[in-house]
Amino acid sequence: MKFGVYNAILHDRSLPEAIEVIAKLGLTGIELNSGGFLPPVHIPTFDDILSSDAARDEFLGLFEGTGVEIAGLNCNGNPLHPDPVIGSKHAEDVRRSIRLANRLGQHRVVTMSGLPAGEPGSRRPNWIVNAWNSAALDVLDYQWSVAEEFWREIDHEAADLDVKVALELHPQNLVFNPAGIREFVERTGATNIGVELDASHLFWQWMDPVAVVQDLGPLVVHAAAKDVRINPSAAVYGVLDNRFRRMKPEEPRTNLGGDEWANEWPKEAAWDFVALGRGHDAVYWSTWLAALYAVDPDMLVNIEHEDVTLGRIEGLEVAAGVLLDAARRAGIRTSEA
Repeated sequence: MKFGVYNAILHDRSLPEAIEVIAKLGLTGIELNSGGFLPPVHIPTFDDILSSDAARDEFLGLFEGTGVEIAGLNCNGNPLHPDPVIGSKHAEDVRRSIRLANRLGQHRVVTMSGLPAGEPGSRRPNWIVNAWNSAALDVLDYQWSVAEEFWREIDHEAADLDVKVALELHPQNLVFNPAGIREFVERTGATNIGVELDASHLFWQWMDPVAVVQDLGPLVVHAAAKDVRINPSAAVYGVLDNRFRRMKPEEPRTNLGGDEWANEWPKEAAWDFVALGRGHDAVYWSTWLAALYAVDPDMLVNIEHEDVTLGRIEGLEVAAGVLLDAARRAGIRTSEA
């Protein structure tokens, strides 16, 4: 297996500096953001790489001798967003990321299944959390019709370029659990689209990431190491805690495309994203790694750091320590770049 870092947390520094951080952690991979919600900060020559062998070779040369290699691309976003300012941009980012992966000798592109509107003409996505009534199933029928057309095309493009697209099972997307990805494959006939197993979004849905890996088997093609802590306030607010605050234009905030912005996390939230080990210990993570190893001994597993109580490097150090400890406990040897 190969362990690395999803690079968004290191966008505050140059690519060579980010590579140095990862190498010092004892890890060997960097998953590069290539569009979607976030810009491809560490791929400034993106367009040139697509068309120029010299630009591609120059970019790849940045990794030579570092002990760190590219471990997939990531363009998480909403390629099915009904507002074309967002949806069309994110959809094109997926296509461009697939082409870039092929150019760089990569075989994994991480993204999300996306979420359309609930009916034709609407400009807002509509997430059906619980389809208990017939109207909700009508919405889902429409959303699947939108998704099927797009993802069939993407699957063909990915297959032609020897790339597998890994969908993160992320709520507020059409596909957010095992049943969803199985329906996705059945509807689209996809052969080159599978799952990025990000354990964190499974935890807060009260799913067991180990059981999910064992259930999906070879549909799991990539993995993200991120933990979740369920807090005491979940007893009152539940895991669908929705007490987010709209941030003002003058406040530092993250743009998600068009005029959509990330909101402020609830105070004393029902659950929080935390560094590996702060929600589940190394013994648990060793069972998760063992399950992934049984699916693919060469699985790429990349840390995603979103623990706001820890600094950028501090959080990565905590997570890397737990991940490497878990690998030792599982008897898994890590590959070197």
